[in-house]
Amino acid sequence: MHCFYLVIAFPFIYALAVPFLYNKFNSKVHTGWFILVVPLLVFLHLLSYIPAVSSGRTIYLTLPWIPSYDINLTANIDGLSLIFSLIITGMGFLVIFYSIYYLSKQKEELQKFYIYLLLFMGSMLGLVFADNIFVLYVFWEMTSISSFLLIAYWFEREKSRSGARKSLMITIFGGLSMLSGFILLSLITDTHSIREMISKAGMIQSHSLFVPAMLLVLLGAFTKSAQFPFSIWLPDAMEAPTPVSTYLHSATMVKAGIYLVARCTTIFGGVPEWFWFVSSAGLVTLLYGSINAVRQTDLKALLAYSTVSQLGLIMSLLGLGSAALYFDVAEEGAVYAVAIFAAIFHLVNHSTFKGCLFMVVGIIDLETGTRDIKKLGGLLHWMPVSFLLALTGSLAMAGLPPFNGFLSKELFFTAVLNASKMSIFHMETWGNILAITAWVASVITFVYCLIILLKTFGGKPGDYKLKKKARKAPVAILIPPLILASLVIVIFLYPNVLAKYLLQPAWQAVLPTFAETASLQIKISAWHGLNTELLMTIGVVITGAFLYKTLRKWYVIFRYYPAALTLNNLYELLLEKMEKFSLALTRRYMTGSVRDYLVYILGFIILTVGGFFLIYGGPTFDSFRDASVNYYELGLLIGMLTSALTVLLARSRLTSVIAVGALGFLVAFFFVLFRAPDLALTQLVVETITTVLFLLCFCHLPKLKQEKTPIRVKAVNGLISAGVGLVMTILALSANGNRLFESISRFYENAYELAGAKNIVNAILVDFRGFDTMLEILVLSMAGLGVHTLIKLRLAERRGNEGTE
Repeated sequence: MHCFYLVIAFPFIYALAVPFLYNKFNSKVHTGWFILVVPLLVFLHLLSYIPAVSSGRTIYLTLPWIPSYDINLTANIDGLSLIFSLIITGMGFLVIFYSIYYLSKQKEELQKFYIYLLLFMGSMLGLVFADNIFVLYVFWEMTSISSFLLIAYWFEREKSRSGARKSLMITIFGGLSMLSGFILLSLITDTHSIREMISKAGMIQSHSLFVPAMLLVLLGAFTKSAQFPFSIWLPDAMEAPTPVSTYLHSATMVKAGIYLVARCTTIFGGVPEWFWFVSSAGLVTLLYGSINAVRQTDLKALLAYSTVSQLGLIMSLLGLGSAALYFDVAEEGAVYAVAIFAAIFHLVNHSTFKGCLFMVVGIIDLETGTRDIKKLGGLLHWMPVSFLLALTGSLAMAGLPPFNGFLSKELFFTAVLNASKMSIFHMETWGNILAITAWVASVITFVYCLIILLKTFGGKPGDYKLKKKARKAPVAILIPPLILASLVIVIFLYPNVLAKYLLQPAWQAVLPTFAETASLQIKISAWHGLNTELLMTIGVVITGAFLYKTLRKWYVIFRYYPAALTLNNLYELLLEKMEKFSLALTRRYMTGSVRDYLVYILGFIILTVGGFFLIYGGPTFDSFRDASVNYYELGLLIGMLTSALTVLLARSRLTSVIAVGALGFLVAFFFVLFRAPDLALTQLVVETITTVLFLLCFCHLPKLKQEKTPIRVKAVNGLISAGVGLVMTILALSANGNRLFESISRFYENAYELAGAKNIVNAILVDFRGFDTMLEILVLSMAGLGVHTLIKLRLAERRGNEGTE
């Protein structure tokens, strides 16, 4: 096994040790200090792959897992997976350091928190490095489960539980949809490898299942990355502790859908369906998130919607850039491939400035006791360092220099302008609308960035509204956001260093067919002349500043939107209606009658098996190999039918018991005729014991009563009984006449040599199917204990009632 697999396994292994890290010897030490080593070591190890990846190499490693189903732990180390893994571990280190000073070791259950965090970190690493689609799906769902546990960390709060449930339901729904899409892709390509699917992209796009597979995969990506209309889970997830919000919702979990779309771009890209679904979903999400961010008064809710908006920006860039794959000549499509580069660049930038802002908001909450913008204001007087950090993060998100967000936002405008001039995918009609939408959303983004900065830190001090007197934050808790703010400026000053070693390789990993093209090169510069992009930015600043200045005059328009039509309310209404429908449906069929349950089960068997025969042309019989039927066999069959009818028609319990025993003994005679003495002996023993047990319990059994059953019920019973008998008979005869494989019975004929048993039945039960038999005994034992306990409780209750009388 290659040592690289320890990179993925290390967080999981370390999570097992977390419960043992706290003891009487280190009770005064915060558990987070012991956890810091995990992301740090993994991050440092991943840095060693930068030289190889930046030189154009892609490293593939394979560890067999389920080779019989072609499911192996295949790691794909390229530019895309490496840049995501560095964000996962780098942000993980800063978030854990931040949590040491945010979470109290006296008040919080830190072991649980860090176990969940490590599980999430390991799952994200496994997700981005997985080349096998089903391994990717396993890690994908593990991120959903671990994020659910992190969001519900403060489970005593109703909003935390509600937010966790919502995120789980939406992301699991998307995950199952994605799995369905993966299954379709594997059926089309006969492979589970993403790398091999990329090489068969032409086959996939020409297949009739292309669109369903694409839509199902996009459902998974959109739900995970909070794209409209699935974005409603992200604001509610802000009930989690700020370290969780910083890690999951600015840098990692919400980027998983971005990663999936980027990885699948070469498979699905270059066609109008993918282009329009991805780019339009991203632009709608960008506009929706920015508008809703302006409406918020809670700082974390504002950051949540701003995250939705920024994720929409990145998603739209991936959609626009996919148009590059439409062109057969790489040089023709290179101008549109800039959008992919801008998406990756902004993904990195967003992790830095949004992580910084989340941490600052957490510090404000700690030091003032509130995140309500209406109660805040004038914090610059008490928290000048936090103000500088918020200034850096906000202006970077607004897209102003000298911050990294300015560079990626300019590339965003470049990509939108390039796309608006395309002559494919009907962009002659819609191109200008896309450009206007992008610009309007950028204006609103500028407005909410000013709200974050000026409404919180500007104005006169308003400490009389605060729950506690505002104070400066401890120096240690400021270190992580300070590092992120420093990166924001450093990336602006030296963007091409980042581009050379990380962005360019990731770009080429998304568009491998362009990797050898000289035109797939880009040089980032802060000043690129007085062009359209710069004029758009100036327009954003002027218009955004005006809208912020007049905020009170136009803010009232939000009041006219019906609250009942919000996505959250529609989601809650849908859940309520589904619960009512399911409850009504359950009450209809959960009658408490065993007879009704048997009707459902047996009726379902008739419909499925009988329907299968009807759809596929009916059963086929082949009596060529069947033996002839002798008169004594007919006699035994008549006897069995007579015994079965006697059980149904008998008015005495004793008659029924004797008829059941007779039926079993007649079956044993059949085994004798068919030269199966071992089966006959076993059947005789079983029937003798059951008959004796019935007779021993005879005196305790209730007397048979003549029940008055309606004709309708009898008719249904008769139809179900006849239907099951007919379907099973046809199925047995059809199966007997259409043997696709050689019978395995010959294998058991060597029971003496293989198992040392002279009785084949015993050998099968005890040796060949020993575990089945053991588990059956276990189930029967549990059932027997349950019955015994119920009887004892009932007897005790009866004695208690007699005593009170």
